[in-house]
Amino acid sequence: AIGFEVKVEVMVPDKEKESLSPNGKVSPIAACKANGSTKHVEDRPITVEPYQNPKDMVEVAVCHMNELQDGQMREVDVGYGKALLIKERGEYCAIGHKCPHYGAPLVKGVLNNGRVRCPWHGACFNVATGDIEDFPGLDSLPKFQVRIEKEKVMVRASKQICLWFHLRPSGLTPTVCFSAGPAGLVCAETLRQEGFTDRIVMCTMETHLPYDRPKLSKSLECQVEQITLRSKEFFSLYDIEVQTEREMVSVDVKNKMVRFKDGLKMEYNKLLIATGSRPKPLQCRGADLENVYQLRTPEDANHIVKLASNRNAVIVGASFIGMEVAAYLTDKAHSVSVIGIENIPFRKVLGEKVGRSIMKMFETNRVKFYMQNEVSELRGQDGKVKEVVLKSGKVLRADVCVVGAGVVPATLFLKQSGINMDSKGFLPVNKLMQTNVPGVFAAGDVVTFPLAFRNNKKVNVGHWQMAHMHGRIAALNMLGGGIEIKTVPYFWTAMFGKSVRYAGHGEGFDDVIIQGDLDERKFVAFYTKSDEVIAVSSMNYDPIVSKVAEVMASGRTIKKRDCPLHAKQGNNNRKQL
Repeated sequence: AIGFEVKVEVMVPDKEKESLSPNGKVSPIAACKANGSTKHVEDRPITVEPYQNPKDMVEVAVCHMNELQDGQMREVDVGYGKALLIKERGEYCAIGHKCPHYGAPLVKGVLNNGRVRCPWHGACFNVATGDIEDFPGLDSLPKFQVRIEKEKVMVRASKQICLWFHLRPSGLTPTVCFSAGPAGLVCAETLRQEGFTDRIVMCTMETHLPYDRPKLSKSLECQVEQITLRSKEFFSLYDIEVQTEREMVSVDVKNKMVRFKDGLKMEYNKLLIATGSRPKPLQCRGADLENVYQLRTPEDANHIVKLASNRNAVIVGASFIGMEVAAYLTDKAHSVSVIGIENIPFRKVLGEKVGRSIMKMFETNRVKFYMQNEVSELRGQDGKVKEVVLKSGKVLRADVCVVGAGVVPATLFLKQSGINMDSKGFLPVNKLMQTNVPGVFAAGDVVTFPLAFRNNKKVNVGHWQMAHMHGRIAALNMLGGGIEIKTVPYFWTAMFGKSVRYAGHGEGFDDVIIQGDLDERKFVAFYTKSDEVIAVSSMNYDPIVSKVAEVMASGRTIKKRDCPLHAKQGNNNRKQL
């Protein structure tokens, strides 16, 4: 096993303190220490408060210079709020204490080699500059001045965060980001942050400015204003044009021209294709009835909640989105039913035992499952869905039907473009997020790309975090940076107030090693292929997933022998699939 030196002040349960593998050597996971789990609320992003006056400064003595050891972090009061004080390699630095994504306390995160990783969703920040280095989230952290005076650590804070200077476009041929999702937004922002001054155009089929799409299935009653990622004023300030209700129908790579459904044509200098995915429609009679939804927009989410109130909701597909919708509706609908093809939800991603544990949690909350089943027909009354008929013959009452039966890449319009596509419609890109066509980049759900920590295996990862990183790498390479993508996939799902976190890429796993108690929904699961850990998931075990993600990001290999093997009774227990 490899000793992985990551030191952070630790407050963890006794059973998590054991740092030795079965072979008696230091586990790279156990050596990657972090503070223990904490209760938190993830239902809304935090607001980064603007400072009021650049001259309004305060300097505070926060601790003695020898009070923190190397690798320790501490939240400190700096007068106008708190900062995260960090000591690494004998030097102190201070940055913002909360992750700008959803407000996680970074003191509970993982510190390693000059960056801190969020314990909730895996965003990473440079401790010397505050810059965001991995995602999700859009903003960097404020950086505070630190000095030593009379053996005391002094932190200087200001209420004023300096704004970027206002870049004005030159009016030349634009860089076009066909996406108003995270990949397109991060690409556009990164171009401006790197000093690009020419025209940037973001085009989207949607009617809204970019918003936090994962919220739709987790909080169906949210209004678009609550989940908008950037305001109109923001885009105006940084001269990023957002053109809504623009559907691209073709790309002419020879003449560097895109054509839209309304007849508009637009030249481009560099092009980012990040059109995302589209839901697979139901292929059965009655699929066109009213009140049958594929959750795509805030309006869809709001309508689903309204129709389900004290009525019968049927979810077709035990996907993450489908299950999140089911969880949200349980205390609002009269009944909630889930139809799935597999015998257990999430079996292919989380394994049978973890999937069964989550399924039991749903059943405890009145959700009925009809697994290993498919929809045969939707029956309606007055043009509205009223019943869902299964191939087994079972008939379910349904006042609203939500279809979450998988997605396909939204790339049909590129078939005659000359841009390479694979047999499933994905766009293969290289490590720089480039397609086979010079000047054309692709990102997000539509691509397969080389995943560094899996030996550059070409994969498709449809995660929110990954789309952010794709957009950043694409932007840097539009500017000739030659920056390769190196990140670890990280996603989360929230159901009944509990979060499942996941890092890595577990495709093809052949064993699952579980620590903790599945019945109590407090566990960590390590997914292995042969002798190597390729992914990890957890519930109520923060920040273990961020710890493992940081080990993977460092290029270290985690072996089976490195995994802590504690069952509830304290016996070593490797649980097979």
